[in-house]
Amino acid sequence: MKVVYEADLEKKQELLALLESDPYGQQKEEKFKGMSFSRLGYKIKEGAAIEEDKSKIFIIFRGGEEYLEFLEKYLKDIAKKSDEQTTSRIIQKIEDEENSAEQGMGSIFEL
Repeated sequence: MKVVYEADLEKKQELLALLESDPYGQQKEEKFKGMSFSRLGYKIKEGAAIEEDKSKIFIIFRGGEEYLEFLEKYLKDIAKKSDEQTTSRIIQKIEDEENSAEQGMGSIFEL
């Protein structure tokens, strides 16, 4: 699963605090016990850095389908799920960025 959420840039500190809290998922209700943003894995990109809306910050999550309800519950007051077109564009940009970084590392070892 790859899903993208977006929030207003002014909520960045609040968002970061939420993402970094309870890294082991021990303080969650029973249904979500053991689940955390750090276990799920995520990337954060400001809109300006990826040529998207400059007033937004985007969070890209990769993980199992079981996290969908967890994301909805814990992000509902800070971020919203991006529409399909935005999600597709951002995931493509992140994958392109990762691929070019991998190729760059490969050329270092070819010297």
